[in-house]
Amino acid sequence: MSSALYALGRWAARAKWFVLTIWLVLLALLATGALTLGKGADAPITIPGTEAQDAITSLSHTFPEVSGTSATIVVVAPEGADPEADPYRSAVLAAADDLDPLPGVTGVLTPFGTGAEAAANTEISPDGRALLMRVQIEGEMTSVDAQTSEGIAAATDALRDRLPEDAEVAYGGEMFSAAVPGLSPTEAIGVVVAFVVLILTLGSLIAAGMPLIIALIGVGVSIAGLFFVTAFVDLTSTTPMLALMLGLAVGIDYTLFIVSRHQEQLRAGLGVRESIARATATSGSAVVFAGLTVIIALVGLAVARIPFLTALGVAAAAAVAVAVLIAVTLTPAVLSMAGMRILPKRHRPKQAPAADPAPANGAPVAPQQTRADRFFASWVRGATKRPIVTILAVLIALGVGAIPALQLRLALPDATSLAVDDPARVTHELTGEHFGEGFNAPLLLTGSIISSTDPLGLMDDLKREVEQIPGVAEVPLATPNQGADTGIIQVIPEEGAHAASTTELVNELRSHHDEWEDRYGVSLAVTGFTAVGIDVSAQLMTALLPFGIFVVGLSLVLLAMVFRSVWVPIKATLGYLLSVGVAFGAVVAVFQWGWLSEVLQVSSTGPVLSFMPIILMGVLFGLAMDYEVFLVARMREEYVHGGDAQRAIHRGFIGSAKVVTAAALIMIAVFAAFVPAGDPSIKVIALGLAVGVFVDAFIVRMTLVPAVLALLGDRAWQMPRWLAKLLPSFDVEGEGLARELAHAEWPADMPGARIASERLTLRGADRSLVVADLRLRAGEALVLDPRDQASLPLARVLSGRGRVVAGTLKVDGLLLPERASSLRARSAWADPGALRQALRDRPALLVLDLRDAELTPLQPATVSDARSALAAWQVERGAAGGAGATSAAPPVLVVLGARAAAEALLPEGCVAATAPGSRPASAATHEAATDPTDRHELEGAR
Repeated sequence: MSSALYALGRWAARAKWFVLTIWLVLLALLATGALTLGKGADAPITIPGTEAQDAITSLSHTFPEVSGTSATIVVVAPEGADPEADPYRSAVLAAADDLDPLPGVTGVLTPFGTGAEAAANTEISPDGRALLMRVQIEGEMTSVDAQTSEGIAAATDALRDRLPEDAEVAYGGEMFSAAVPGLSPTEAIGVVVAFVVLILTLGSLIAAGMPLIIALIGVGVSIAGLFFVTAFVDLTSTTPMLALMLGLAVGIDYTLFIVSRHQEQLRAGLGVRESIARATATSGSAVVFAGLTVIIALVGLAVARIPFLTALGVAAAAAVAVAVLIAVTLTPAVLSMAGMRILPKRHRPKQAPAADPAPANGAPVAPQQTRADRFFASWVRGATKRPIVTILAVLIALGVGAIPALQLRLALPDATSLAVDDPARVTHELTGEHFGEGFNAPLLLTGSIISSTDPLGLMDDLKREVEQIPGVAEVPLATPNQGADTGIIQVIPEEGAHAASTTELVNELRSHHDEWEDRYGVSLAVTGFTAVGIDVSAQLMTALLPFGIFVVGLSLVLLAMVFRSVWVPIKATLGYLLSVGVAFGAVVAVFQWGWLSEVLQVSSTGPVLSFMPIILMGVLFGLAMDYEVFLVARMREEYVHGGDAQRAIHRGFIGSAKVVTAAALIMIAVFAAFVPAGDPSIKVIALGLAVGVFVDAFIVRMTLVPAVLALLGDRAWQMPRWLAKLLPSFDVEGEGLARELAHAEWPADMPGARIASERLTLRGADRSLVVADLRLRAGEALVLDPRDQASLPLARVLSGRGRVVAGTLKVDGLLLPERASSLRARSAWADPGALRQALRDRPALLVLDLRDAELTPLQPATVSDARSALAAWQVERGAAGGAGATSAAPPVLVVLGARAAAEALLPEGCVAATAPGSRPASAATHEAATDPTDRHELEGAR
């Protein structure tokens, strides 16, 4: 990974204007597509497959009059006035006439209708002061025509004008219960705070502005892409806001990590272009890994099997992916444009270096001590001086902070989450005050009655049954549709949608399904806006456990891959769980208990957004892994390069704490900016993330983690051998890159060697084998004698298909094992019969397997054809710079077979070079070689 990013960083630095143009063109294309084809993100929150959702879908075909959404107009007369008399009666009927012709309106019900419609869904309040008008509208609340919503508001204003001044009139209901999120000036404050933090961290306006500009371009690409995608996929209104919040936060942080490392290296005297490449390789590796953890966690929301949540997770993951891509491509390009101006003036050399100096050994560049470094040195000394005391103090404090999470209650947002002066909020409160909270949470029972011979009598019987259920306030409507094939029963609960008794009522009604089906032959389903919300919350709560297991398991595996350790992943995962617990606790304290509600502009308290926990867990997991990687990777880097365990903790902490602190402060600022004036759906997530990031970065990662590592000592970096063999390695510290840089001009005795090795140790059939040093010149073919037990393992290693246990090996300019995948991609393995097919892709290296020729000699025609194919291949690849050469690098030919058979096949001018023999490794070397995870010990052995 680090090697590939090193090459990418160098290329982007050279092709800086091309890279910038590509991103700007992409932004323009996606923005054009979004403006011309995008339909907007306004899909409803639904879960297909639940009883309530399936019933609503069925009603849209059988009983469309009650299947869509609805609006409510409430009229409250002053004390002593009669809302059933004029002017109230005439004004309400006139308003009904205004509402009836609006697009999508299927019916307007008032207390003054006739027949079954009269007072069916609407009535005078028990206190005799209020009346309700209900407007039934086809389609979902997010698909209602703007002309309809504007017409309802205008009709309400006209109704208010016709009534006495002291009468109250408001409109709301299900259709207006959720607001479309939008940006507010408060979000800009987060960006300003981020800019201030960047100035303090990087010390330069140019350096501080760079992460912001790059992040904004990335966010622009993400959001434009999301709105373009709405032409083909339905997205909820929360989706682009979450993508914006995450994309902005991680985009700034990821660029900051690379820019900070680049500044460090420039101060130490590294050349601009070399520093850009190394910063992209080291910090960029950590950025890629951190981004992958966030992406996997967000895509992992699909574990819940809820379509809108899966779409939300994929969209947010796409925004993070764009942030990663732009960080490792556009950042090197812009850094190249800035040159030495990326440093504060006081740190710039008076004369820029003429070349790109690089330490010969490729080791990390040592940073200069600053005042901030001294502060963080005191911090880490305090955290690790008495590690047990630190660990206990942190665990107790975070445990207390997580206690409120035990009372977490979930629900979908309703009108109570809107601003106090919002008409829908006013309507909701007036309805609850005069009619009872249950009128804001009506339920519907529906089922097919096509087999009934007395539909009206059947609905009356069912109504009487429902009225006997505890928790039912009243049953105002029980009627069949016009075709008498579907019946509905409207049920008013005693309490509101968020009350536990309403959830119990839904469950109680469903528990009578079999009884009523046996007695009346009707299969009734409970549905309605309230029932849908209860089903969504229940399924999301059920999904928390499998998702939590997925996230915890993922963190253990990923961190074990990165740190080649058992203890580091365990303590990192436990720390993440503590951060999540405190974040949940803060959400409960603010949104359920009302703490700081005025300061944070929380309009009402009650159950929190039902999909908040699973989103917060996914996002916070990724961010927690960010800080774990950037902090602990630097400690392991120090440990791998020779530091003892305690010194590595201190040096690694000092080297990374400043940038981790800045990154966390930026995250907190961006998230917190969405809290005061944010949309209710985003506000609760933003607060949880802000608290979670604060706890995870400063208390868990920067206090608890150093203390735990200090307590563990060398054991922190150990892993069982069987597990090390099972898990792939992910080099985020740039360890492999350091080796590549150190061996860039190796071997000194033959700089142009096509194959070179030194003290190479390979895995044999029963033990490790040491191969004598190799040197293969251009124009030579390496012949491996099959009788040597090291020949087959060596051939596999030389083609990128085997594993180097220890030592140094370079093939076709690629250092192994770091570039094994690149070598494998450009190599081929074939016997003479399949030679021409293997050479069609013009590989850079070929292993010609002649082991079968020992038993069955090759025919003259086969030998001639093989010689011809090999000659053509070498000419095409530019063998030895001969005539017709198309490449400056000649190909590499390795023959696994007897020397006589090999010489018979080699084309003219190609010399057979016999590989030197091998010997068994010593017991000590074999023991070290069998533990590939202990890179610290292995480097010493080398």
